[in-house]
Amino acid sequence: MYLNRDFEKSSVGELVSENYVFAAVLHYFGISFYQYPTDSLEKVCRSHKVNPRTLIAELESWAKRKDPTPEELYLNPIELLVAYLKKKHYFFVRQELPFLSNLISGIQPEQTFGPLLADLRIMFPLFVDDFIHHIHEEESRLFKRIELLQDIEDGQFKTQDALTILEKDPIHLLADQHEIHDDEMEGIRRLTRDYFLEDTAPLTMKVLYHELQNFEKELSIHAKIEDELLFPKAVELEKEALRKIRKKIQTN
Repeated sequence: MYLNRDFEKSSVGELVSENYVFAAVLHYFGISFYQYPTDSLEKVCRSHKVNPRTLIAELESWAKRKDPTPEELYLNPIELLVAYLKKKHYFFVRQELPFLSNLISGIQPEQTFGPLLADLRIMFPLFVDDFIHHIHEEESRLFKRIELLQDIEDGQFKTQDALTILEKDPIHLLADQHEIHDDEMEGIRRLTRDYFLEDTAPLTMKVLYHELQNFEKELSIHAKIEDELLFPKAVELEKEALRKIRKKIQTN
């Protein structure tokens, strides 16, 4: 993509304008694109001790990343599905949320966008706190429950202990309590008028809106995988484990 041109002489603003993902890659290397809109990539990389070609190679790598389809995930055992969801949690918390937080807190808005960014600086940290709490609860309750079910399947518990575990906090109750964390994003959608911007809007706001909208899409896909793949698989695993334990009790 960029390796066929003298990309090092291009300004950071030009490169980000061509591909908004470049802003996230720069953030990955500790560079906030909005601080150097007119500086050449060569100059910015030199000041941050980053090899420009390493940075571009990382961008190329990001472009090739591809998540498995729901069909592919469905064909995998539940432990691989859980591993995939944990990996996405890590990516959200370690990469996407810090990048969004950096944009929202660091952009110096034009007067037109001042009030909107002021509201986002209040709203978004609350969303982040709520989202991280949701992830921790999901991993400590749901994912842990699935691990216990697998341990029971492997015969790692005494029969009566296994029955006690199976009858406590059944998966279907966790499913009923599961919430798609969309309320705060709904507020952000209203605030941004469904991420609508005029063509004349500054690049910083275009990148911010693009990243917010992309993050919301990722959350929607993530929640759909949990609701339509993970929970049904977990419920079936639990039913089968309970059936085997009760049969074992009856035959003893």
